[in-house]
Amino acid sequence: MQTIFVQVKCELGQSYQVAQALVDVEGVSEVYSISGPYDLLAKCYVSEQDDAGHFVNKRVQTLEGIRETQTIIAFNAFS
Repeated sequence: MQTIFVQVKCELGQSYQVAQALVDVEGVSEVYSISGPYDLLAKCYVSEQDDAGHFVNKRVQTLEGIRETQTIIAFNAFS
């Protein structure tokens, strides 16, 4: 599995609806409200065979209320 984080900028007044829609997307593990230029941060797991860009394009960016996204691909997890 590859881990990606998607920062999401929502239409005004839509962050709670977008967060709930994101939680229901298969592959989205967690959704956080955040401060800064983006409203939400979604932690996603995409299989190694799947294209992360396709996942974001087809499963995330198509949700109603999303205005902009930025994707961060994680390489290693440290604990």
